[in-house]
Amino acid sequence: MTVALDKTIIYPDSDGQPMADNTKQFRWIVLIKENLDSLFANDDTVFVAGDLLWYPVEGRPDIRVAPDVLVVFGRPKGDRGSYRQWQEDNIAPQVVFEILSPGNTLKEMSRKLLFYNRYDVEEYYIYNPDSNELMGFTRANEELISIENMDHWLSPRLGIRFELTASTLNIYDHQGNLFLSPLELRKSLEQEKKRAEQEKQRAEQEKQRAEQEKQRAEQEKQRAEQEKQRADKLAEKLRALGVNLDEI
Repeated sequence: MTVALDKTIIYPDSDGQPMADNTKQFRWIVLIKENLDSLFANDDTVFVAGDLLWYPVEGRPDIRVAPDVLVVFGRPKGDRGSYRQWQEDNIAPQVVFEILSPGNTLKEMSRKLLFYNRYDVEEYYIYNPDSNELMGFTRANEELISIENMDHWLSPRLGIRFELTASTLNIYDHQGNLFLSPLELRKSLEQEKKRAEQEKQRAEQEKQRAEQEKQRAEQEKQRAEQEKQRADKLAEKLRALGVNLDEI
């Protein structure tokens, strides 16, 4: 009797590599991933993930890569152990990001560029936070072509803008809002809350001043009315005494 072999192919959810080599790299991965999540929060057809293994070819678990951040337009949000392209309407991630660390080699990054080029990535961005260098590639004529000037580059797919300063990279969404870390966002929200509370207090003070002015105006009106009544009563008494007020 022949025993059938189990031919189930295993696609591991982990490549055994850490998500980041240091805190700076990790912080940048989280910054980009979380802000893109927020940017497309209301679009259920945009999937954003960080450090997720991508398998582009069914039956080939050896062909894989885990971009630091990937964005897929046309796929629903939701948890995944890995991105198996044949189970995702065969849609490849259109945008990928890599954040460099001292451990990244030229050979490794060249291999990734070839991988992304072969498997139809449309935009590929590489940032080195240590040297503050940003590289980008965009697809043209079926090839990923280097972007000559990344400063103020506007991503065709994401609508985000990159700005290189002397010390860091700033990324802005389509409304001009700067990408913020969770801590920076919390501080910004606290400042906004504080400003809103101050504005509320000023508005309340203005309301109180307006009410006081209204009360003073009402009091002046009442005093004027009382003065008029006293003057009318005095005039009546004088007329009763035979005084012709018109001759005075």
